[in-house]
Amino acid sequence: MAVQKKVASSTQHQALCALVFLYKEVVKKELAQFEDLVHAKRPSRLPVVFTADEIRTILLQLDGANWIMGQFLYGAGLRVVECVRLRVKEVDFGYKQITVRDGKDHKDMVTMLPEVVNEPLSRHLE
Repeated sequence: MAVQKKVASSTQHQALCALVFLYKEVVKKELAQFEDLVHAKRPSRLPVVFTADEIRTILLQLDGANWIMGQFLYGAGLRVVECVRLRVKEVDFGYKQITVRDGKDHKDMVTMLPEVVNEPLSRHLE
């Protein structure tokens, strides 16, 4: 499939899983190892990155808590779920950092607190 028909990697993977399921669950036989199997390569894609002007335009559409969250997403590199789960005790104004608990891969992470958020966030917390 990968070499002759040049199918997508997801199609090849799905067919392989179907064969493994067929042999294990229906035929009740173990398959030999797949050392000589050629896997289709997944295409590498470049991420879409906004320009500074595009970011400015987006952030100008926000206000209040939504603006603060937008600044966290862009300025501190937080993911949406990390931003939503953020607690007051995880923001350290003294060290100008944010501690993200149980982030991607269930790991903790420390990132910078964007300077522009200090005063609006302090007001919001009051």
